[in-house]
Amino acid sequence: MTKRSTTGSDHSPFVFVLFGGTGDLAMRKILPALFAAHRDGLLAPDGRIVGVAQTALDTGGYLQWVREHVKPHVAGASIDDATWRSFLERIAYVELDASRPETYSVLRDALGTASGRRIFYLATGPALFVPICGALASAGLSEGSRIVLEKPLGYDLESSNAINDAVGQIFNEDQIYRIDHYLGKEAVQNLLALRFGNSLFEPLWRREWVESIQITVAEELGVEGRGNFYDQTGALRDMVQNHLLQLLSIIAMEPPGSMDADAVRDEKLRVLRALKPLPADEIRRSVVRGQYHPGAIRNTPVCAYHAEAGVRPGSTTETFVALKVEVENWRWAGVPFFLRTGKRLAGRVAEIVVNFRPVPHSALGPTALRPGSNRLTIRLQPNESIRLSALAKQPGMGMTLQGVHLDLAFDEFFQQDRMEAYERLLLDVIGGRLALFVRRDEQEAAWRWVAPIIEDWGTQASPPKPYASGTWGPAASSALLARHNTCWPEEEN
Repeated sequence: MTKRSTTGSDHSPFVFVLFGGTGDLAMRKILPALFAAHRDGLLAPDGRIVGVAQTALDTGGYLQWVREHVKPHVAGASIDDATWRSFLERIAYVELDASRPETYSVLRDALGTASGRRIFYLATGPALFVPICGALASAGLSEGSRIVLEKPLGYDLESSNAINDAVGQIFNEDQIYRIDHYLGKEAVQNLLALRFGNSLFEPLWRREWVESIQITVAEELGVEGRGNFYDQTGALRDMVQNHLLQLLSIIAMEPPGSMDADAVRDEKLRVLRALKPLPADEIRRSVVRGQYHPGAIRNTPVCAYHAEAGVRPGSTTETFVALKVEVENWRWAGVPFFLRTGKRLAGRVAEIVVNFRPVPHSALGPTALRPGSNRLTIRLQPNESIRLSALAKQPGMGMTLQGVHLDLAFDEFFQQDRMEAYERLLLDVIGGRLALFVRRDEQEAAWRWVAPIIEDWGTQASPPKPYASGTWGPAASSALLARHNTCWPEEEN
């Protein structure tokens, strides 16, 4: 494969300070992404990386930690010894207790008079966001810096607003980067290109021609040792409030005047504010919550959610959510958006399916009237692709119709390396580009919409609906779509 385009890369000096520097996210995602950018020559030669954590290490010990924990998450063929050594030369380590402001003088001294933009990445629990930001301000490190906040940003609307209020007293909105890694995926970027770079689909992208839209983010994995965290969060907070509603807003948004950050985010905000509210009686009809029970993933037995380490006995935390959403505006009024996400499902897939309406009358038999005959499938993972499904005549006598596909597999077409989501987003932070990050009012609108669901679930005595691991979720998820004369893609004949 050829090397990917480096258009938009920024070679300005920087200091990237990574709080939670010994944690799982830093090892699996952030440092591998920074290594990929370093390997491809996308970082300034004098850019520095400083890991910060409470773990008792010096820089030498931290570099050994990085060797052991980061290398397994970088494709082996992409590492050569010289490149790896030069990457490690960028890295230093500072041991401090992030909750104690008096220890930040150590960090200030370590940063010294280093030139370039300071970036503070908070790969920590949200409980530390406010203390860290306050301590950075007290140490004189906040002015002119950028702050990156990982999800979840709070537990509900109230806690999210409290964090945003406190962080906003220290950093301006254009200094705050609320990261949602789904927005950095290549296929999401291609979704924007598909919608706003081509005239083919725009006349069809509306209620007159679209029957329904489905957004699925399915995982085969369980909570993977994060039971304590996940049991306080659940699928609605962990996935729907951010990833799925962000994907919905991109699908449904109006064409922005430009691709400037605020122009794009203004249009997404309009969609989020147009989401039809769900009163309690509608929540019972339009929202399905489930929890995985024992089953098998790829022929390997797996335990139930309530048997996972860190999960409370009798927990009613949901590991699956499916819901019907409507956007109340002229373009989308009456079109159902079906969203679902879950753990321990039958496959790992993230995709958006746009189902176009069947023809109003068919002289070619009932096949042309079948729902789903004309659809656009945008696959985000794995194997990013776009597939247009249509009908064609089968060879032979008679007029028998059969479904056919026009496929664009990005890897096969472009024949160049793909940029991972975190790499793109980190380069955007370094370069000061905000379009792929969530603005405060977007986040508030999303929390405000899911709040009634959270409140209703808190008053329900009934537990989540069970589903066997290795299936596609509870039967109620299929029934939800059946009531609207449609089904999930895997349920079609």
